[in-house]
Amino acid sequence: MSYPRIEAMRAGMHAIAQSFGNLLVESFHYLALFAIGGITAWASVVAFLGMLEKGQVEVDDILLLFIYLELGAMVGIYFKTNHMPVRFLIYVAITALTRLLISDVSHHHRPDMGVVYVSGAILLLAVAILVVRFASSRFPSVQAPARGDDS
Repeated sequence: MSYPRIEAMRAGMHAIAQSFGNLLVESFHYLALFAIGGITAWASVVAFLGMLEKGQVEVDDILLLFIYLELGAMVGIYFKTNHMPVRFLIYVAITALTRLLISDVSHHHRPDMGVVYVSGAILLLAVAILVVRFASSRFPSVQAPARGDDS
């Protein structure tokens, strides 16, 4: 026994719930992206003002600004494409490890096994970037439909 009118109401209710759910998820996405972007910009301005207040700029400081730049670019790319650029996360990690390496060597003035470990980690991350680039060119991901596209 079929009730076409009830089935039509159920389908309509399902469509409304799905549209409302999509609205909530996308609203959260945009709100979170703006918050992360704003916090990144704020942190970079605070770091820059700290450099001005200190009266000098060191390599550590410049690398910190590069980390903020990469985080901001990551937010911008995610905002435009709705895809998380994994390579940018690896770039941030490489920059952070490079900053750690330079800071450690410049402040302690004695190379030890820690330098080798950090250098090995940087090399491993560089190889990971090569693997990710090779995999993405060899096996491209399926493009998701654009936002607002119901097909």
